[in-house]
Amino acid sequence: MLCHAVLMGSKQCHAMPRQAVPCHARQCRAMHGGTVPCQALLYLSTSLAGGKRDTDLILPINSSLSVTLHQDQLRTTTTAAACRDFTEDRLWLNGEEVDAGQPRLQACLREVRRLARKRRGDDAAAPLSLSYKVHVASENNFPTAAGLASSAAGYACLVSALARLYGVEGELSEVARRGSGSACRSMLGGFVQWHRGERPDGKDSVAQQLAPETHWPELSVLVLVVSGEKKAVGSTAGMQTSVDTSPLLKYRAEMVVPERMTRMARCIQDRDFEAFGQLTMQDSNQFHATCLDTFPPIFYLNDISQRIIALAHRFNAHHGRTKVAYTFDAGPNAVIFMLEDTVDEFVEVVRRSFPPNSNGDQFLRGRPVGTAVLPEELVSAVVVDPVPGAIRYILHTKPGPGPQLLDDPSQHLLGPDGLPCRSA
Repeated sequence: MLCHAVLMGSKQCHAMPRQAVPCHARQCRAMHGGTVPCQALLYLSTSLAGGKRDTDLILPINSSLSVTLHQDQLRTTTTAAACRDFTEDRLWLNGEEVDAGQPRLQACLREVRRLARKRRGDDAAAPLSLSYKVHVASENNFPTAAGLASSAAGYACLVSALARLYGVEGELSEVARRGSGSACRSMLGGFVQWHRGERPDGKDSVAQQLAPETHWPELSVLVLVVSGEKKAVGSTAGMQTSVDTSPLLKYRAEMVVPERMTRMARCIQDRDFEAFGQLTMQDSNQFHATCLDTFPPIFYLNDISQRIIALAHRFNAHHGRTKVAYTFDAGPNAVIFMLEDTVDEFVEVVRRSFPPNSNGDQFLRGRPVGTAVLPEELVSAVVVDPVPGAIRYILHTKPGPGPQLLDDPSQHLLGPDGLPCRSA
C-alpha cells in the first residue's frame, strides 16, 4: 500500500520517476513485515509561526496559518517498512543514511506505536508486531533545509506512512507536530490553521482546515528558488534564539498575530486577494524583522530575496493594486501568491528581471505558463537592473490536498530487502 501526502506548504516544491519493485508486497509478507510508501506535500505560511514555548512537545508561541501546495509539483516521498528481521531503526534521506535515533523521529515512532497499542488493546493476533524495527526512506523533489519546509513535508509523510503501517486512524496532526511543528499543518489540504493551544500537554495544539484546496481555484503560487543550499542557521535553533532574545517576537505573538489570524481567515473565506496579499506580505516582513531583532541577528533573506520583494512592490504599484504577494519562511526562496490571470505576465517580469542561465525550459517547472507580451511602460517601471542567473528556477503550483494514498508499487523507495532502491 502506498501513501502519498504533499505540503505548502514548507513552505514548503517537486516530482520524479521511481524504480519498479514488482515483487515488493509478496516479499514483505515473506519477511513477516509490512511496507507503506507515502508522499507528503509542502505548505507555505501566510501567517508565520515564530518560535516554541515548549521545545519538547513543540508547542508554538502563537497560532499560524498556511496553504498546502499540490503534490503534483512539490512533494516528499517516503516509504516505511517494519520487519522482524530488521535489527535497528534506519533512515535514508535523499539516498543517504542519516541518524534514525533523532529525538523527534523517535518521538513520532513512539507516539504512533502508542496509538496502535491503544487501538489494538489485547488483540494478540495483530498482523504487525509493535516491537519490529522500521526502515524509512524519504526523498524530496525540492531543496532540503533551504527554507522550503522540507522538515514539515518529511514528518507529515513519515507520520502518514507509519499510521498506515500500524493501522492507526483519526487525528494525527498532534503526532506530526512532535516531529516538526509545521508538519501538523501539512497533514491537511487547502488552507490550514495551527492552533497555539492552551493546555500544557499540547493536546489542543492541533491543525484545523479552514477551507479545502478547491475553495479558491483562481489562486496560484510561484516558488522562486534562489538557493538550494542548506541554511547557515536552522529554523528550529534560530527561532529558539529569537524566543530567548527578541522583545519584538513576544510583542508580535501577543499583540499582532491573534488579530491578523482573524483577518486572514476572513480574507480566505471571502477570497479577497488584495487584503490577503497585503496581510501575507506584512506578516512575512514582521517575521523577518524578529529575526533581525534576535541577538545575534539571523539573516535568512539575501540580496536576491530583497530584490524580489522590491520587484513585487514595483509591480503592484504599477497596477495600482496588490496583484502579487510574497512570503519567505526561514530561507531566501520566495513564494509568490497571485490570481491565475496574473501568472503569465508576472513570470515574464521575473524572467526579464532575473534572466535565466542557459538551462532552457528547466527555468519554468510545474504547471504550464503561457506567454505574455509586456507593455513598454510596465517594463520601464518594473524591470530595474536585471541580475542574470540569480533565480535557479520558477515552479508554478497551486493549493493541494493533504496526504493521499497511492497503490503503485513503482513508487516504493525500499526494495524487498528493506534497503533503498537507489543510493545517492
